[in-house]
Amino acid sequence: MRHIIALLMLGITSSVFAQNQLLIPDTLSGTTLNLNLQYGTFEFYPGVQTETMGANGNILGPTLIMNSGEFVDIYVNNNINDTTTIHWHGMHVSAENDGGPHTTIAPGETWNPSFTVLDKAGTYWYHPHLHRKTNLHVSKGIAGFIIVRDTEEAALELPRKYGVDDFPLVIQTKTFDTEKEIVVPSNADSVVMVNATRNAELQVPAQVVRFRLLNGSSQRVFNVGLSGNKPFFQIASDGGLLENPVELTRLQLSPGERAEILVDFADAELGDIVYLMSYASEFPNGIYGAVYPGMSAIQTLNNYNPNPINGADFNLMQFKVVNQTSSPVTTVPANLVPVTPLTENDADTTRNLTLNPVQMGPNVLNGEFLINNTSFDMDVINYTIPLNNTEIWSITNQSPIAHPFHIHDVQFYILDRNGVPPAPSEAGRKDVVIIKPQETVRFITKFEDFADDPVPYMYHCHMLTHEDGGMMGQFSVVTITGINDESTATEKFELSQNYPNPFNPSTVINYSLPKAVNVSISVYNLIGQKIATLVNNEYHEAGNYSVSFNSDAVSSPVPSGVYFYSINAGGFSSTKKMLLLK
Repeated sequence: MRHIIALLMLGITSSVFAQNQLLIPDTLSGTTLNLNLQYGTFEFYPGVQTETMGANGNILGPTLIMNSGEFVDIYVNNNINDTTTIHWHGMHVSAENDGGPHTTIAPGETWNPSFTVLDKAGTYWYHPHLHRKTNLHVSKGIAGFIIVRDTEEAALELPRKYGVDDFPLVIQTKTFDTEKEIVVPSNADSVVMVNATRNAELQVPAQVVRFRLLNGSSQRVFNVGLSGNKPFFQIASDGGLLENPVELTRLQLSPGERAEILVDFADAELGDIVYLMSYASEFPNGIYGAVYPGMSAIQTLNNYNPNPINGADFNLMQFKVVNQTSSPVTTVPANLVPVTPLTENDADTTRNLTLNPVQMGPNVLNGEFLINNTSFDMDVINYTIPLNNTEIWSITNQSPIAHPFHIHDVQFYILDRNGVPPAPSEAGRKDVVIIKPQETVRFITKFEDFADDPVPYMYHCHMLTHEDGGMMGQFSVVTITGINDESTATEKFELSQNYPNPFNPSTVINYSLPKAVNVSISVYNLIGQKIATLVNNEYHEAGNYSVSFNSDAVSSPVPSGVYFYSINAGGFSSTKKMLLLK
């Protein structure tokens, strides 16, 4: 009954407020791209100018068109009076180009990331990633699509005329105060918009049309479908095309997730209206967007209820069918591209992560959440990962609310949910996966191409309130040389020729520096946990030095076995494998 009443309310709302033409972001293409982050105003409500932020405009940013294999040079100019960052969400780039919270852009400064596009054709996006400010900057409007094209995708008969039969749709909910200003943070997000447009309408041709869906909300999960349960075909997930189209009537999208779908409007009459909807009445408890965001009614979230869209079926936008375009695509291809997932036998390491709240009880949802009982610390590397390691990450949600888990640097393949293989819609490359309460999700990925950067990569919950609250960790990918190999980076620093291997707790380790730098030396176990800090960011003049691995350096006994010995000198890092004998 609740969702029927909400539908009636929303139907009344739609009849009272006129539909607004959907905003279609401009595009930027080429190998040199300029983004200007700026303040602006935008008319969400007739006659009212709301303060916003955007890139190259008042709100949102241009869609960046990139070609796989091309080298791109990007200039991000920060014209807002706040430090920020820009992260290329889902893209496989080096950590120093990734735009995480360490790579800040001060007001008035320009950041110049440059990289070769290594990603497959797909839909990615960019957004700020400053610690404790991500939600503010994204909610105010700084976000944009990235479309990568490649030869595999180009060989398929798919809609790809941007703004004609191929449309980017960023779905969001926001909260406005009485002055119609955006409220951040907020759990009262009842205003639905697509591409920053309330009550959005898009004219679609009577043919096969491609929609690139992005959940750009701070917290809300959508259960996307079409009115009348009209079927559609998913052709891509976060990291690109699937092997075959998947026919669906529902597609769940959590914050940060993307999907590409094809909808065939050929059977509709000209002038027909089809609604893109979220069927949130079908959500179980424990998802932000359900009747109850926790697993039980006693676990309340401030200002979450009453809200007519929580646990209700509601319209996201409407499509109005018009005449076909010239040279229309009229069929859905039977096959797309080869997809070869990594297998469990490929794995070198398994890491176990737990998502948990700071506190339990009825007020648990209003507190902060942790990963492995640890809150984010900019100065702590949670994992050190050898380059080319293939790893299984097993993530268990011990909190009463679902969390979308996102990892930077890589795309992964879901192995299973509580032991059950993923649905076809989740069988492709992913970088965000929602993990429901009391669920364990395992995925497999390979860390390749980039290592030894002076900044780390992130992993975190993509509910921006949780991320800002510290539900995030970081990892470094490092080059591992053989047990008896010596560093070849003599222009940076070198270990002396009597570098001990095997070694024991009383061994003195010698190293030399050709110039004055800050030095850190740490020891890690096989799963990347730091077990000892031998030198902690100490300033050294050029010269020869030694340090001993002794009991004072470790917090608990260290058994014999293989370890990684990592030196960072002036931003350059190298890691060696070594054998500890006791």
